[in-house]
Amino acid sequence: DIAMPFKGAARLSSDSAHAYTDVLYTLSGWTQMPRAFLFNGNESVDTGLVVNPVLPALPDVEVLNVEVPSHDGARVRMTLLYKKGLQRGGSNPTLLNAYASYGFSETAGFSAQRMAWIERGGVFALANVRGSGVHGDPWYRAGQKATKPNTWKDGVACAEYLIAQGYASPKTLAAMGTSAGGIFVGRTVTTAPHLFAAAIFDVGVMAAVRAEDSANGITNISEFGSAANPKEFPALLEMSTYHQIKDGTSYPAVMLVHGMNDPRVDVWHSGKAAARLQAATSSKKPILLRLDMQAGHGMGSTATQR
Repeated sequence: DIAMPFKGAARLSSDSAHAYTDVLYTLSGWTQMPRAFLFNGNESVDTGLVVNPVLPALPDVEVLNVEVPSHDGARVRMTLLYKKGLQRGGSNPTLLNAYASYGFSETAGFSAQRMAWIERGGVFALANVRGSGVHGDPWYRAGQKATKPNTWKDGVACAEYLIAQGYASPKTLAAMGTSAGGIFVGRTVTTAPHLFAAAIFDVGVMAAVRAEDSANGITNISEFGSAANPKEFPALLEMSTYHQIKDGTSYPAVMLVHGMNDPRVDVWHSGKAAARLQAATSSKKPILLRLDMQAGHGMGSTATQR
């Protein structure tokens, strides 16, 4: 065990072909901006390589880690961030977010947007549903290809927990997912639309059946499967939000966000899903498609675009 300068998530720069006495790493926390440290074998010293702006007074943030029982009894880790003293009466604007692909886990990191949301009384919920790597490789594999439905079933369980515990209600709960996290948010919302007031589908994979036909599609076959494989096609159909939208269903308000120059997830994913939702929903809540002609997949976007 190595003592960290503060509680957070560290990212290590390493080269396994060599042995070093010094280790350089970055560390950030829920309320701490990233800093670069040098561990010399005894202690960590701030290198000064990362220069952060002076922060204004941040809200006093409560960080709560919970485990939510899912449909099959699996315990799903979720981190809740909110202002200390928050009242649980079901009236708090609450945003449930997850990625849940490639074994990527949601760990502590600083976000100015989150701080602004919390400052205004919002609850931020980060769920490490299956498909993430929070419990190692078995947890990741339990949300991949044929087992991918665990991803959104875990998402539904997390939404139900937030409502049952009084953090939110179906009038104040929203869900969000980005990129491959579009499968999480799209299928969670289409599975249990009655739990949500709103959703954000951010540069999301919405039509998984056709995804491999895009320029970047073949690189993702190992994660999601191929429509040309009869054994993998059924799972792709299940995880394809576009194909699971049902006519006459009362869907929440949805905003689909995409950059026209996205090289990772083609913009037609959001275009098709927006058109299908607009045609199918019976709720009269808005289905909005926000396209940015100057943006891509998000990396390199300006502060104004974000």
